[in-house]
Amino acid sequence: MSELLTEAQLEALRQIDTPTIANAIEPFNIRSNTDGFMGYDIRCMYPEMGVMVGYAVTATLDTTTHGRMQNRENMYQFFEAIRDTANPAVVVLKDMSSKPGHGCHWGDGLTTVAMKLGAIGLVSDGGIRDVDTVREMGFQYYAPGMVPAHGNFGFLESQLPVRVSDVLVNPGDIIHADANGVVCIPISAVDDIIAESHRVIDREKTYRDWVNSDDFSVDKLRQG
Repeated sequence: MSELLTEAQLEALRQIDTPTIANAIEPFNIRSNTDGFMGYDIRCMYPEMGVMVGYAVTATLDTTTHGRMQNRENMYQFFEAIRDTANPAVVVLKDMSSKPGHGCHWGDGLTTVAMKLGAIGLVSDGGIRDVDTVREMGFQYYAPGMVPAHGNFGFLESQLPVRVSDVLVNPGDIIHADANGVVCIPISAVDDIIAESHRVIDREKTYRDWVNSDDFSVDKLRQG
């Protein structure tokens, strides 16, 4: 990985909610305001865990193609990718299954190994399971929903660009997520985004205070 964040930068990002991060990216014209954030098809399973920030480790999987032979070496290569990624790592999985809505990519077994190697959470457009056990382990889940069976499980490729919920995620990208959803942060702009986030927070507080004051009126709101 060519760029790494300092622990101070990581901690600063953990103190900011994901919608504020999304707002703070906009002034820098890094990308379209309609890009870089995942939709409501990717749900936060454990909102009580708060903000998740980490480096993306990516992979593709297929769990529903009948008769396909599993290559366990692909799984070992994926574990090596987590091991070789700076902590904290966030697993980002792309569902390539032939039976939409039935692919189950993750459970407590993979969680145990991934956490040992430095992963803190998962973002996937496939299914997940073992939700009670994984919650107790402190590992975060972002996915469309639960699927009870792993099917014909198998990793395909690791550490390649993947598109999840119409967001292109590259290995090493910064994932920022909380109960509101998932945003991909350009690592080169992290300091600017942190600084702008604090300005966003201050502006929004000032605005709310004014709206709740006796000075507020729709006419004054219209005047800007």
